[in-house]
Amino acid sequence: METFKVPVGISNRHIHLSQEHIEALFGVGYSLTKMKDLSQPGQYACEETVTLIGPKGKISGVRVLGPARKASQVELTGTDTFKVGLKPPVRDSGKLEGSPGIDVEGPKGRIHMEQGVIIAARHLHMTPEDANKYSLKDGQHIRAIVQGPRGGVLDQVLVRVNPEYALDLHVDMDEGNAFGLANGQQLEVYLN
Repeated sequence: METFKVPVGISNRHIHLSQEHIEALFGVGYSLTKMKDLSQPGQYACEETVTLIGPKGKISGVRVLGPARKASQVELTGTDTFKVGLKPPVRDSGKLEGSPGIDVEGPKGRIHMEQGVIIAARHLHMTPEDANKYSLKDGQHIRAIVQGPRGGVLDQVLVRVNPEYALDLHVDMDEGNAFGLANGQQLEVYLN
């Protein structure tokens, strides 16, 4: 069985906003303020945060990620879903149809998202060159092995191929904590 190594990136809860929602939450004509670049080219964490308000509770200080997107999307961990009282599906980013909605509050306003709350599926970002090198295709699933005292197998890792991506395997905070992972740690990917 062939293997290769990839760095892991651990994602905390966050929100992607459309320009319409940015302006509703932060003010007309508002532009997001970059705080730091993320592992994927062109993506960044913003200074701005919002409060998510669900049927059972709220989570404050939720980081906004930029740049603006076509549709707003909230990515929570399984643990977060208990706090707000929602049961979102595990989905690939952007696959929002049939997902629950949530209220979002910013310093200048509040919006209700009709849909857009998901638990992000674990996924491997790669360029077409990487995909060709490892004989992988967009939408395929692979598995990654975690070594160490809390080691195990990350199964059903979705492969996402795009020329704008950088090689990085993304898991959420719940998964990172369960496996004792650290950002940048190298994981071994197994090809079937």
